[in-house]
Amino acid sequence: VEQITSAVPGLIDVRVLLGVGAIMLIMLANLRGLREAGNIFAAPTYLFVGMALLMIGIGVYRIVFEGAGAGAPGALEAAPDVAQAAGVIILLRAFASGAVALTGTEAIATGVPAFKPPEPRNAAATLMVMAALLATLFIGITFLATNFRILPNEDQTVVAQVSATIFGADSPGFYLFQAFTALLLFLAANTSFAAFPRLGAVLARDGFMPRQFSSLGDRLAFSTGIVVLALVAASLVVIFGGDTHALIPLYAVGVFIDFTISQAGMIRHWLAERSSGWRYRLAINAVGCALTGVVAVVVTSAKAPTSLLVIALIPILVAIMLFIHRQYGQQGRELALRPDQVIGPPHRRERVIVPVPGLNRAVVQAVNFGRSIAEDVRAVHIADDPATVPSLRADWERQMPGVPLVIVETPFRSLVPPLLAYLDVMAPSGPDTITIVVLPEYVARHWWDRVLYNQRTNRLRQALLGRPDTVIANVPYRREEPARATHSDRDE
Repeated sequence: VEQITSAVPGLIDVRVLLGVGAIMLIMLANLRGLREAGNIFAAPTYLFVGMALLMIGIGVYRIVFEGAGAGAPGALEAAPDVAQAAGVIILLRAFASGAVALTGTEAIATGVPAFKPPEPRNAAATLMVMAALLATLFIGITFLATNFRILPNEDQTVVAQVSATIFGADSPGFYLFQAFTALLLFLAANTSFAAFPRLGAVLARDGFMPRQFSSLGDRLAFSTGIVVLALVAASLVVIFGGDTHALIPLYAVGVFIDFTISQAGMIRHWLAERSSGWRYRLAINAVGCALTGVVAVVVTSAKAPTSLLVIALIPILVAIMLFIHRQYGQQGRELALRPDQVIGPPHRRERVIVPVPGLNRAVVQAVNFGRSIAEDVRAVHIADDPATVPSLRADWERQMPGVPLVIVETPFRSLVPPLLAYLDVMAPSGPDTITIVVLPEYVARHWWDRVLYNQRTNRLRQALLGRPDTVIANVPYRREEPARATHSDRDE
């Protein structure tokens, strides 16, 4: 988004909206089944690298052969905060900032199996090429920014200022470079949507996250993880006003804490295994653990108080995951069957209660369903208007013979307490009796149907959930077209 606003400064005021819109677009693309096709993702990379190398080449030529630029690095005025810092602190902060910029290079190491044989050699060659290319771009852009005295500002990124200086602020080259950069970063953001849902699915299968994270959507994507990630990312963009400098510490601290823990884990692994060459590998991981630990400490201290938010959230998230794991474990133990247990036929008597607001098709369907599963079926009408009771009783006895209708009066026009009181009165019939409450439910065909119908049913369902020796059965009624309804009347 910053690359877009750098090219079109008039969009700075809506950068939060642009950021949220970009996140929602990536979310929708992943929900539709976006896959990382190599050609699609490689094209923006090649275009960006080509334009960046062209920009560096033109800039170096102008500096060397045309004398462009403002002079040597020493002529650049130091920023106030830099002037107040001391040598070691400057070095540590520079190292930490540079290390943050290098995150992502580990993707090659973790993706070695995806390379063509021989995988290790091809992965190593790719890593060397990437390091050389990254060094060239970093040194080249830094050299140009220094010689042209480009300083950070809130309206344009440093890279955009370099591009405007080399290509011209209103030139096609400038807008092409900004477009390629924005497209590359847009696609790079998709890596989180490819990785986090899979991680969430693994944790869900192990019982550390809600199980819906492991469920695949219609397009074989982990929809829950994608949606949750998008909502969290959009919330952070809104909270921090779309300021990249405020958001980077949240990422950097978490990343380098993870790196430090992983390197410490490898140290423990080599100390326990002690296979051939373990000392050499132990030394590499020890150095990596020390360096990433230093970066984590420096970034945390330099970016406080924002970075402290991550430090506080990590143990909270761990505690939540442990709580979820404990709950799933407890549920599994409660539902587990003994291996020697033999399940016999049901020995409990069923009794069906059908709460009825009146006599209609949905009620008839629910009562008939109850009669198909048990012999003891009773319809219960909560009478909030005594004047309607005689006509309802007469219609019921005429059209529903064989099914008793129980009238429960409610002087205060309440629905749930009288029904619960009636069920309590019936409860002493024995512990071997299970009560099945059959609730007629109207199937909504339009969004307004969800507002207009089923409100009484929803209230009863919520009140009956968790009631001992009680089962709730919803019988959906699908509204028929007028012609079909007339035909059904003749059949009945």
